[in-house]
Amino acid sequence: MNVALIAHDNKKDDIVNLAIAYQNILKNVNLFATGTTGLRIHEATGLPVHRFQSGPYGGDQQIGAMIANDEMDLVIFLRDPLTAQPHDPDITALLRICDVHNVPVATNLATAEALVRAMEQGLVDFKPRGLETYR
Repeated sequence: MNVALIAHDNKKDDIVNLAIAYQNILKNVNLFATGTTGLRIHEATGLPVHRFQSGPYGGDQQIGAMIANDEMDLVIFLRDPLTAQPHDPDITALLRICDVHNVPVATNLATAEALVRAMEQGLVDFKPRGLETYR
């Protein structure tokens, strides 16, 4: 299972703490992250993390490409809703591509924890691709 971890600057401590708290679950998946977020998670947990560019430099789009290619199973993107982001169109595009491809995405800590726990139980290992899946 491939899991993307992304966090805005004011949420980096939260995503690192999430990774520490759930490292026994996260050690069983392939982790991908944008630049600094990935470095901080790796330094705090020792978990291997494939690092893309920083979000403003294209990291969000790199993760979006994996989603479009059906190579990403879950995204945790801890967004800072109180701070304007200069690359907001990239963020919107990433969330949109998750919706288009039915990739579970968490944008806050409460939902992130729910998804990690669901992942542990095998409840997010699905890829419905539209109505034809149910016919």
